[in-house]
Amino acid sequence: MTPPDRTVRPATLDDAAAICALLNEVDLLEMGRADTELAEVRSDLKHPEADLERNSWLLFDGERLVGYALLWDESGGERIDVDHYVLPGELPGALHLFDLLEAQAARRAAANGARRAVVHLHLNTAPTIELDALRERGWRTVRRYHVLARALSTTADPLPQALPGVTLRPCHAEEDRRIAHALLQESMTDHFDFQPRTYEQWLDDIDGGRADWSLVWVAHVEGVGDAAVLRTHDERASMGWIGNIAVLDKARRRGLGGHLLRHAFGHYAALGRDRIGLGVDTDNSSGALGLYERHGMDVDHAVDTWELIRPA
Repeated sequence: MTPPDRTVRPATLDDAAAICALLNEVDLLEMGRADTELAEVRSDLKHPEADLERNSWLLFDGERLVGYALLWDESGGERIDVDHYVLPGELPGALHLFDLLEAQAARRAAANGARRAVVHLHLNTAPTIELDALRERGWRTVRRYHVLARALSTTADPLPQALPGVTLRPCHAEEDRRIAHALLQESMTDHFDFQPRTYEQWLDDIDGGRADWSLVWVAHVEGVGDAAVLRTHDERASMGWIGNIAVLDKARRRGLGGHLLRHAFGHYAALGRDRIGLGVDTDNSSGALGLYERHGMDVDHAVDTWELIRPA
């Protein structure tokens, strides 16, 4: 039941600015800075797989937006992903949003033919929601991600010299974008939370009509072929961002991951950025965390993956 003096309705595209303002208010409370871009919010709301009428909820105190929840289904099976943002002091409203999204997650999983819904939610380790209330609902943490960041400068971070036998090319051409997608799908298969995506789905996920393909590179290794991809974007207010560094198994132990990382450093320093970041699974067995730390990246903040399992 909706708490007294609060109202709930689905989101529309016209709500993007208000949602962005709410998310930045939450960012300030959790991280000390506003880091959500309006284009990112619009992309989420406009995603072809979004069904805002059924899968989004806005919580209002009068005319003021105080909470937002969104559900999406990438797996076509039991895995359902959700976002949940609420301001402090809104626990009854926050729990009501959980009632709504958990019930819809069960319905989506059932529609997919699954017997249960495995729901995942990403939260800052010091979130605005009261975590004890979340645990009482059956949610539990299953993974931790560190957001690492590093200062940049043109003097300290020139573009690295080319590795012998390795060439990088940006993904201006459609063919190279398809190659980048294929490399990511192959190299990320064993990663936690990986969901297979077709090329068209991947474009919708990362693009939303705003991707700068000059900031995505494919690495060609002599004798191996196209073997790695570096995907970045320059939309965050506080820092440049590395979305993926992915190297095929057959091309590892050649220094390629470090080379791609330094390429991103040098490129973004040349663009005038003074900071760059990325997210890393702390349980990643590939040694990625150690690689990033050896190149001067430190923890900016941490995010936990929370999981709820309920019958569909």
